[in-house]
Order: sequence, then structure tokens, then C-alpha cells
Amino acid sequence: MRHQRVMKKFGRSTEHRKMLMRSLVNNLILAESIKTTLPKAKEARKAADKMVTIAKKGDVAARRLAASRLTEPKAVKKLFAEIAPAMKDRKGGYTRIVKLGTRKGDAAEMCILQWVTAGQMAAAPAAEEPAKEVK
Repeated sequence: MRHQRVMKKFGRSTEHRKMLMRSLVNNLILAESIKTTLPKAKEARKAADKMVTIAKKGDVAARRLAASRLTEPKAVKKLFAEIAPAMKDRKGGYTRIVKLGTRKGDAAEMCILQWVTAGQMAAAPAAEEPAKEVK
């Protein structure tokens, strides 16, 4: 019986499923938005929120833990440099799921998984630059 089992299997082996989630979280960090099926997005959301919680600590141990869970060094760098500082005031709920409808081929429910503050993260570096005066 599957009492208190939360993880969905997705018809994959354990290693394949773990790499799928790592890949989804890596791509979410690097691209800030991914298009996937609804059940995969719901599972990836859990992993992504945990990564942000780890990154908000900001110490060396947290960076090493994030590097062990993510496969891309660029993703770890972006997580600590951009995403975690943008989420410092939030206590949770770092991602949102926007439903898109069903896929034509197999009628799988599709969605977009993105960061809640996606627009603010892109605008933050531009806001730090001093404004130019027009004569």
C-alpha cells in the first residue's frame, strides 16, 4: 500500500524520476519559466521552493547543498545571486502555475511553471543604474 507516499512515479525508475526533477528545477532557475505537464510542474514546484529556501540562508553549507542537488553550476550561481535575494521578503510560495489547457496529441494538461517575482528579477539590475539626465 502507498500510505503517506507523496511523490508521483510518472512511470519512471527512481533515478530517471530524480533526474527529471533536477532537470526541471535547473531549467526553471536558468529560464525563469518552463512549459510542462501539470503533474510534473506540481512535483517540480516542491523541489524549486525547497531550493529557494536553502539559497536564502546564503552560507557556504547551503551553497554546497544546492550544488549537490542541481546539475548546472550556472543554476547554482543564478539561484544565489538573483533568485534568492528577490525572494527574501517572501515566506514561501515562490512559484506559480498557469494552466494552458490540454495538449493536442495526448490531451495532457499543460501549464507554465514560473517564479512569482519573475518580472521584478529582470527589472532589478536595470533599476540600480543611475538615471541619465536629458539636456
